[in-house]
Amino acid sequence: MDFKELAEKAKIVGGLLAKLDFKGIKRLTEVDTLFDAGKIIANFTDMRRVFFFVDIPVDTSNPAPLPAAPRDIPQQFSHKGRDFSLQDWQRERTVCAMVVLKSGEVIHEEYLNGTHQNDRRISWSMSKSILSATLGVLNDQGKLPHLATRIGDIVPELRGSAYKDATLRNVLNMASGVVFNEDYLDYHSDINRMGRVLAVGGSMDQFTADMKGQEHTPGQYNHYVSIDTHVLGMVIRAVTGKRSDDLIRELIFDPVGLETAPYILSDSMTEPFVLGGLNMTTRDYARIGLLFAQGGQINGKQIISSEWIAESTRQTAPPPRPEDEDKPTGALGYGYQWWLPPNAANGEFFAIGIYGQYIYVNTEAEVVIAINSADRDFKDGDGAVTILNLEVFRQIAAAI
Repeated sequence: MDFKELAEKAKIVGGLLAKLDFKGIKRLTEVDTLFDAGKIIANFTDMRRVFFFVDIPVDTSNPAPLPAAPRDIPQQFSHKGRDFSLQDWQRERTVCAMVVLKSGEVIHEEYLNGTHQNDRRISWSMSKSILSATLGVLNDQGKLPHLATRIGDIVPELRGSAYKDATLRNVLNMASGVVFNEDYLDYHSDINRMGRVLAVGGSMDQFTADMKGQEHTPGQYNHYVSIDTHVLGMVIRAVTGKRSDDLIRELIFDPVGLETAPYILSDSMTEPFVLGGLNMTTRDYARIGLLFAQGGQINGKQIISSEWIAESTRQTAPPPRPEDEDKPTGALGYGYQWWLPPNAANGEFFAIGIYGQYIYVNTEAEVVIAINSADRDFKDGDGAVTILNLEVFRQIAAAI
């Protein structure tokens, strides 16, 4: 621990002690060890111990069917001259849960590393893609402002922030131009500072409003900034008067039919952590993938227009920043909070969360793969692990 880190912790703890907030001190301690090797798997299946949260009271009486139709999936893979087995990959990536759908049927399902089917696992940034689905329904209903509308004209609280001139489309495309350090392995990064705000009871809205730095002109480059998605949550609240967790339940989860009621992490004001806080079963993540694989339709109901599904999952973002172009992730595409693999086939896209959370969709192959992991090496090779995982998914989709 460096001196700056020690000083920051001392300042936070001092403030909590002044308020006699001993629970806050405990949460801060838990956050600092959230990703430790001996704790990460258990933490990822019980995030309520660490953060504030809000239950999402979904009606689970009639879940969308996922009929079982077991069949073999590939056991051997090859990538960049290396041959490896499914078990090798699962062990190296610390895969905890894996659900594979073909034509809406569960052909493969397994739970590893002491986890279970009913565990509600942290989505991390897969939440962003689910929020995009909610925005799609609002757009279908005519309630979403035109995507060229400036954020400062939609959300009054952000008129003094770096977001004021970014458009709704810019934010959907992760092209706000706002200065933000997304390095999860850097204690002092903006993303980790935000995590400590959540743990000790700060306001996500205020954190966002305090973003003042502009790195690039909005819309110039695609630069992944997680706070962009909190802005989308503020947009939802501004145009509907409802919190985003209520809208996600009303517009997506209840119509889709989940089998287990989720919960979402929040700040101390119960404002949901929409950029990465959903906790659901892996089977329910697969249902979200199936909704998108079937053009917004599930269980005989059209939940989202096929037009929004197509628009949100195609390449619409500007190019990456020049310093990111040569990284493995520079080959990925981006839409409205959904990613595209390198040289994506028609209807091939994915949601991703740090430490190995994925919803992979291959529409033409009628394949959905949902996995939850606790991969502490997810950043190895500056995105090379993501490319490896996508290759595994593609080889499975091609073979079944």
